[in-house]
Amino acid sequence: MKQGIFEIAENSALTENVFKMKLRGDCSAIERPGQFVNIKLDGLYLRRPISVCDVEGDILTIIYKAVGKGTEMMSKMSAGRLDLLSGLGNGYDLTVSGCSPLLIGGGVGVPPLYLLAKRLRTEGKSVSVILGFNTEKEVFYENEFSSLGCEARVTTVDGSYGIKGFVTDALGGIDYTHVYTCGPEPMLKAVWRSIKTSGQFSFEERMGCGFGACMGCTCETVAGYKRICRDGPVLLKEEIKWQTQE
Repeated sequence: MKQGIFEIAENSALTENVFKMKLRGDCSAIERPGQFVNIKLDGLYLRRPISVCDVEGDILTIIYKAVGKGTEMMSKMSAGRLDLLSGLGNGYDLTVSGCSPLLIGGGVGVPPLYLLAKRLRTEGKSVSVILGFNTEKEVFYENEFSSLGCEARVTTVDGSYGIKGFVTDALGGIDYTHVYTCGPEPMLKAVWRSIKTSGQFSFEERMGCGFGACMGCTCETVAGYKRICRDGPVLLKEEIKWQTQE
């Protein structure tokens, strides 16, 4: 973990309430796709945890949804400096991906998969991606994944774009060796029940401190309680407690 000041280089809307922000600063603490940053905002006690979408040199890209006071505040920033804790969380393990990894993201669970896809494609892996949204108006980053050379499929719940249904409805015909996924818990549960291989699941969880001190984001696993911010946010399929529940 490293604390540093980042300069806002860009902040633009991708959809009605999803925004992309580029920040310039010391990105050296970010070592793995799937890690996150914790952003301090003036007047707010708790930092805001946001997943890392991309890192290129000293430019960090994050994508966030404006859903509360903090992210609404961020969406209106066109310039300025932000205090970040970076390099938080364990991130994804690329060494077990096999030759044909499958990436599954839902909504704002999509962004951390982009840097993961870049790294996997650099290693020469054949990468398939399923991106899930509620409606066509919410779709983002399909072209960015395709530009990396990934086979990208998009699902929308209302059928207004791509495949009608949920991300699990797009699994047919994809041969994959390992699954990486990030999104809301109902989606993660559905993916857990549907995939035929091992996988790594990144959890979206409300956090207090973001580095394991407050114990506010603990979850039960087959090996006991783990802190999503420090022991996660990525957990292995085999350790998720769902396998002992109905």
